[in-house]
Amino acid sequence: MKKKRGYFGQFGGMFVPETLIPALYELQERFAALSRDSEFKDALRHYLAEYVGRPTPLYYAGNLSKRLGMKLYLKREDLCHTGAHKINNAIGQVLLAKTIGKERVIAETGAGQHGVATATAAALMGMECKVYMGEEDMKRQEPNVSRMRILGAQVAGVAQGTRTLKDAINEALRDWVTNVRTTHYVLGTVFGPHPYPTMVKEFVSVIGREAIAQVKRAEGRLPDAIVACVGGGSNSMGIFAPFIAHGDVKLIGVEAGGFGIESGKHAARFATGKIGVFQGTRSYVLQDDNGQVLATHSVSAGLDYASVGPEHSFLRETKRAHYSHVKDDEALEAFHLLAREEGIIPALESSHALAYVVKHAPSFRGKLVIVNLSGRGDKDLAHVEGLEAKL
Repeated sequence: MKKKRGYFGQFGGMFVPETLIPALYELQERFAALSRDSEFKDALRHYLAEYVGRPTPLYYAGNLSKRLGMKLYLKREDLCHTGAHKINNAIGQVLLAKTIGKERVIAETGAGQHGVATATAAALMGMECKVYMGEEDMKRQEPNVSRMRILGAQVAGVAQGTRTLKDAINEALRDWVTNVRTTHYVLGTVFGPHPYPTMVKEFVSVIGREAIAQVKRAEGRLPDAIVACVGGGSNSMGIFAPFIAHGDVKLIGVEAGGFGIESGKHAARFATGKIGVFQGTRSYVLQDDNGQVLATHSVSAGLDYASVGPEHSFLRETKRAHYSHVKDDEALEAFHLLAREEGIIPALESSHALAYVVKHAPSFRGKLVIVNLSGRGDKDLAHVEGLEAKL
């Protein structure tokens, strides 16, 4: 059966207002052409090496390895310029936007890291930038709001709905519909209408390509498992994608369990979600029996989202990847554990992946495991302190 363009099995597609269809077709064509263009690829490689700081290290976490009874490596995306993996996609998309003649870029952000990355790339390339962010997330991630403004971006607070990432995406899409001729929407994850899931995957998969070469040099073989947190799913897809063809490597995505699945306050789409169409694509969505999108909760702003990238849904359906979740308190414990054992303060998003490894350590005993450390925790310090003051 012929593969339907823009789909991963039954997931994906292009479910948008008619006014955006020409822009998406143009983006699809331009991205395909630039992916083969040596000048564009050379420019992207230059920025990733000289500006972002690639390759990032694959660090052997010796203290935690000894404590947990495994060989644990961390892919250090927290050491990228701006402090997270998001800059890899932002640099790629803003360079693309400039190359095809757009004057302005917009973005959505939850934890603020994608907003900072887009503002950074826009400043570098001399483009106007506006970032939409839910007011609830703005309170949780105040340092990143300041960073975006210092970088010259306009930060637009979103007061509608849950005032989190879902609502920020809605506002960004409205802006794009209005200004589609001059504006490129730098969508921050492997979500949304085609070609975004494929395009973002291409820009972030440098993570996994590096990890394959690095672990082979360090250990002479591929790992037994890759573990990464999953919100929309860009950091996890970035490290998963090059490993998909290596069937012996287990791929584990970790969602936000919030207060617990039984409480109904979580963001684990694969635990209780159903297939539906949301914000331009068909995937798993947290929704009620009438198809209304449910409010989500996570201690981590970057995982607080009602749906997940369509290729993740496909990987789950085909059983190529396994998806689980951890609770807020487990993620907080892992946050402190890595800081005290290895001197590395992780983002709360990444802490979910680490928490899964800690929780399931007996099953990993004697194994070689890579955790994608998607970002650093500077942005979360005040939020963590505030949470713990209430406990």
